[in-house]
Amino acid sequence: MRINKIFIASLLSGACFLASCDKEEEREIPEQMNMSTKAIVKVYNATLGSTRNNIFIDNVPITGTSGVYGYGAAFPNTVYGFAVEPGTRTVLIKDTAATTTQTPVTFTGTFEAGKVYTIFTYDTLNKAKAKMVETSIVVPADTSVRVRFAHFAHLHSGPTPNVDVFSKRRNMNIFSNVPFTGVTDYISYPQMIDTLFVMAAGTTTPILDTLVTFNPTQKRNYTLVFRGRYLVNNHATLSRTLSTLADY
Repeated sequence: MRINKIFIASLLSGACFLASCDKEEEREIPEQMNMSTKAIVKVYNATLGSTRNNIFIDNVPITGTSGVYGYGAAFPNTVYGFAVEPGTRTVLIKDTAATTTQTPVTFTGTFEAGKVYTIFTYDTLNKAKAKMVETSIVVPADTSVRVRFAHFAHLHSGPTPNVDVFSKRRNMNIFSNVPFTGVTDYISYPQMIDTLFVMAAGTTTPILDTLVTFNPTQKRNYTLVFRGRYLVNNHATLSRTLSTLADY
């Protein structure tokens, strides 16, 4: 794991006045490049219909601006994450609007220094839940990439079926029988443009969704996230979607 390459840059500037009050001196805090003493976290929102969320760690707000983190988005919206002090921490993800019907998601997580984590929120507004998994970043020594798959497509009534992910270029399943809320381990994958299909486990039809532009950059790590309404593919904002999350 090359956690030292995952960092959060914080530039803070301040002004201090001399005793005479007639001279201002600016000071710049250097970037923090070594995050090996912290845990790194990214949050992906697959909660159907959510429009705004704020993230709190031990009641301290992480997201800052309210209303910028909605359905189908990751925070931070980069390949990097935010730093968390190691230890047992309380995580709270909620819509802070007074009129919201979204259920706050709260849980206690244990974070280890030098490790990377992804938190997925899922289900519906009044039943919002979360799952945290470790994100084992490894940079391939060759030109390949590493890919994992997360199944958070929601079925309104009854258990959500397991799914397979089929590669057209390789003519094979690259992930098989993945249950709802399942997040697979990473697999090595050639760096190439591929067409991927999500299907009900053990079948070849019907195709639930297609990701036709998976064109990974060599040596990177990715999560494929299957989200939306499992049985509806024509909803304006909540249709089944297979999206790519760049982990590193």
